[in-house]
Amino acid sequence: MAQSAQIVGNVEYRDGDGPSLVIRQGPVEVSTTPQDATLSWEEEGGEVHSSTSMPIADFQRYVAEGAIRLAA
Repeated sequence: MAQSAQIVGNVEYRDGDGPSLVIRQGPVEVSTTPQDATLSWEEEGGEVHSSTSMPIADFQRYVAEGAIRLAA
């Protein structure tokens, strides 16, 4: 089940073998499994929908550091 969250700090992901990309600050939807977290968001203007998957350990680190704030 998806959960609402806010990106409030520097959160990066890697698209394949390419360079790290930054997820813009703002609302995201998060779905987790024991292995990974999928984050989905809309770019400015709402015309482009983006998503990425990251290892659950990275997601948990971002939450612990306060860069991702989960909705209560």
